[in-house]
Amino acid sequence: MAAARLSGGCGGGGENRLVSLPLSRIRVIMKSSPEVSSINQDALFLTAKATELFVQYLATYSYKHGRGKEKRALTYSDLSHTAEESETFQFLADILPKKILASKYLKMLEREKRDGEVEEDDDDDDQEEESEEEDAES
Repeated sequence: MAAARLSGGCGGGGENRLVSLPLSRIRVIMKSSPEVSSINQDALFLTAKATELFVQYLATYSYKHGRGKEKRALTYSDLSHTAEESETFQFLADILPKKILASKYLKMLEREKRDGEVEEDDDDDDQEEESEEEDAES
């Protein structure tokens, strides 16, 4: 296969490369999995090419469906909007969350904490009612 022409390092002629991503980095990521003991050169090349095509598709889709098109630029918010709204890219929602201000995040945390306390109080009330009912039955 033509993968033999590829060099895993950063050097080498860029015009002869079939993939843009550094194969050495991809190899490190693949080897970080405990199930992987060795990596075939063809598998490494195919993984790099598939990743490259995926990133290209994500960027193109986000650009076409995002608001950055007016500025002729792809923005982070375009990517996060794609991850949130597109069923195909839903698995990226945790990796590409929408940016929010720290003040809004703190308010959300306070609201969740208050809601959690209210639910705990409700649980305590339910347990007390059950105890009273059991005492009445005895």
